[in-house]
Amino acid sequence: MCGVALLAVGIWVSVDGSSFLKIFGTSSSNLQFVNVGYFLIAAGAVLFVLGFLGCYGAQSESKCALMMFFIILLLIFIAEIAAAVVVLVYSKKSEELLKPVIVDNIKKDYGSQKDITQLWNSTMENLKCCGFNNYTDFEGSPYFKKHHAFPPYCCLDKNNTAMGNCTEERAQEVHVQGCLKQILHSIETHSVTVGGVAAGIGGLELAAMIVSMYVYCNLE
Repeated sequence: MCGVALLAVGIWVSVDGSSFLKIFGTSSSNLQFVNVGYFLIAAGAVLFVLGFLGCYGAQSESKCALMMFFIILLLIFIAEIAAAVVVLVYSKKSEELLKPVIVDNIKKDYGSQKDITQLWNSTMENLKCCGFNNYTDFEGSPYFKKHHAFPPYCCLDKNNTAMGNCTEERAQEVHVQGCLKQILHSIETHSVTVGGVAAGIGGLELAAMIVSMYVYCNLE
C-alpha cells in the first residue's frame, strides 16, 4: 500500500506538477518536491514489488517468491549498512571532499541555473546561513556579476531577516556562518532521532528476513 501511494504521488508530481503546485503553493520547498517525482516513482516501485513478493509468497506458499523477497531485502539491508559505514568513516573528511566541488558549482551556476539557485536560496533561507563557507563563495558567480552584490541571505539583521543590497562591507560586518556548519549542527542535533529511525527500519527488515526464511524452510 505504501508502494502504491508513493507511485501515485510520484507519477502525479512528475506528469502534472503544475496542479500539485496550485494545491500546495509555489514555495521553494514545493518546487524541489516536484523535482524528486522520479525518485518517488522508483521508491514506490521497489516497495510495491517487495511487498507483493512477500505477501504472494506467504499466501501461495511459493518458495521462489519468498526467496526473491529475502534476497532483495538482504541487498537493501547490506546497502544500508555499507552506507552507514561510509558515513562514519568519511564524515570527518566530508568538508575536504565537498568544498572544492560545491564552491566551484556556486561560482559557476548560482544566478544562472534556476534549480541550483532555488536550492541554495531555500537552504540559506531555512538554515539562516550563507554559501558553503561564507559570502566569499559567491564572488565571481553569475549572480554577483549581475547584481554586484551578494545574496541577501548573506546579510541578516538582528531578527535574522535578509537585507537587500548585500555589499561586501555589510557581509563582512554581519558575518553570517556558512551552511556547512549549520547542516552539521542540524545533523548532530537530530542524530539520535535519525539513528533511532534507522535502527527501527533495520530491525523491521531483519525481522522480515527471518520470518520469510522461517516460512521458506517450513514449506514442503
